[in-house]
Amino acid sequence: MSTLLRLATAGSVDDGKSTLVGRLLFDSKSVLADQIESVERVSRNRGLATADLALLTDGLRAEREQGITIDVAYRYFATPKRNFILADCPGHVQYTKNTVTGASTADVVVLLIDARKGLLEQTRRHLAVASLLRVPHVVVAVNKIDLVDYSQERYKELDTQIREAAAALGIDAIDTIPVSALEGANIVDKSDKTPWYDGPALLELLEDLPGAQAPQDGSFRFPVQTVIRPQSSAAPEFRDYRGYAGAVAEGVIRVGDEVVVQPSGRTTRVDGIDFAGKSLTEAFAPQSVTIRLSDEIDIARGDVIVSAQDVPAAVTEIDATIAWLAERTLAPGARVLLKHGTKTVQAIVRDVTGLLDLNTAAVNPTEQLGLNDIGTVTIKVAAPIIAEEYAQHRNTGSFLLIDPASGYTLAAGMVGNALTGSIAPETRSLQYAI
Repeated sequence: MSTLLRLATAGSVDDGKSTLVGRLLFDSKSVLADQIESVERVSRNRGLATADLALLTDGLRAEREQGITIDVAYRYFATPKRNFILADCPGHVQYTKNTVTGASTADVVVLLIDARKGLLEQTRRHLAVASLLRVPHVVVAVNKIDLVDYSQERYKELDTQIREAAAALGIDAIDTIPVSALEGANIVDKSDKTPWYDGPALLELLEDLPGAQAPQDGSFRFPVQTVIRPQSSAAPEFRDYRGYAGAVAEGVIRVGDEVVVQPSGRTTRVDGIDFAGKSLTEAFAPQSVTIRLSDEIDIARGDVIVSAQDVPAAVTEIDATIAWLAERTLAPGARVLLKHGTKTVQAIVRDVTGLLDLNTAAVNPTEQLGLNDIGTVTIKVAAPIIAEEYAQHRNTGSFLLIDPASGYTLAAGMVGNALTGSIAPETRSLQYAI
């Protein structure tokens, strides 16, 4: 059975991302015949000698330009070895929030740079986002290598710069590939125009990358989404039913396991696990199930059922790293809503402490954050939440800041100082020689 890989693409404007995505879909034979005919017809009408593969994704970009809200465009394709879900993120700096959205669930981010331009500020920002979100694999496609005459020297120069920038942001292992999306070099098949490159083509690398760590490998975490109580008209055998429904965020739970309900701290055991009218003996992430407990405990939406062997603390204040996504400036004292798992609470940004310098990767003291800034803050919440370090718990360590008046998302946050520390090399991509 083919394994699934969630893939997000990112890059600055005009780096050739749409052409690369189109080439990947076209050369892997993941485009329908009528789509190819349409692209060829439009290309001819524009006076082009060959099909413009960027047109395979231009429709969605046009929708964005017309004001239709599309955060991320998703495409599905498959090869005999693997299934892929591709999140195509826009490149403009004002759409950085969409890159955060696409990368938040990705197993790999493919970041494009123009071989002529090299690393830009937006490139460094995208690397920072990948590092913050602990994306398991990062691949940089050095595109338009044909426009620098397939120069090995230029590729080596950019490879060194990329690795230095990645290391400064805590990314210990990263893959780079010289590609030409326009000519199809090293996209699906190896190109004979880069004999000096010993690594795989992009698709070959994506097929061989190890999958992300299975969420069921961690400690059990179950944010309660709703309490299920049948109506009085239900059959007599169901009238006393009380279940707690939600999705397992992490770990495995079995009937008979001892658990703790946070933030109340009450201990009980799992009496049953139900799914689609059937009883299960165990459940694991990311399954959505209903859990029955041995004791009657006051549990509501937003509470978290956790393993009794690893109980996280309930906190009312967190130090966090955020990507600020709003046009207005964030300053200390800002009142927001904090959405953590299934719980939304009132909060206040007590302090703004640091701002990431994308050029030096240093965190400098600051008192405010602007659009697309990445920085550190201290947040006080009105009710206890089960917030854990994002580096160890991707689900219970992430949150959103929301405008209480408009409901718009203001920031994506990670509990702890996600700007320090690195990702273990064995969980990241493979290394290939130049």
